[in-house]
Formats: sequence, C-alpha cells, structure tokens
Amino acid sequence: MADAELRSADDVKAALLRTDEAFRQLVSEHQTLDERIRHLSTQAYLTEQQQYEAASLKKRKLALKDRIEARVRAQDGGPPIPAQ
Repeated sequence: MADAELRSADDVKAALLRTDEAFRQLVSEHQTLDERIRHLSTQAYLTEQQQYEAASLKKRKLALKDRIEARVRAQDGGPPIPAQ
C-alpha cells in the first residue's frame, strides 16, 4: 500500500477515534483483548482452559480488527467489508 493510502487510513481512524464513541469502544476492546493475550503468552505453561481462552481471545480480536478496518474503509469511501 502506498504511503499516501496509509496516511489516509490513519487520518480516518484518528478522526473516528475523536468523533465516534462506538468506534472508540471497538478499539478499546481490541486493546483489552491484546493485553490479555500478551499476558497469557508470557506464561511458561498454559492449562487446557488457558489455551482455549487464548485461542478464543485471538478469534475475537481478529473479528474486532475486521470490524474496525471495515468502519475505516466505509468512512474513507472504500468498499466496506460485510459484518460478521
């Protein structure tokens, strides 16, 4: 992707963070999941339940990332990605 396109997406994301509470909540939840995943990854050993939790958190985090990117693309005039 070209630098201009990256800056444009970053600008759109920054604008959404300033003006859209629902978007801020998506980003906040994504960050919270990322922190929990990082915490689990620092453990020397994960129980089966923790392994399941980590996999589940990663799937949720990816789904949130898709929703965030779809909102940025829709705001930027690009084709939106269908919601899941």
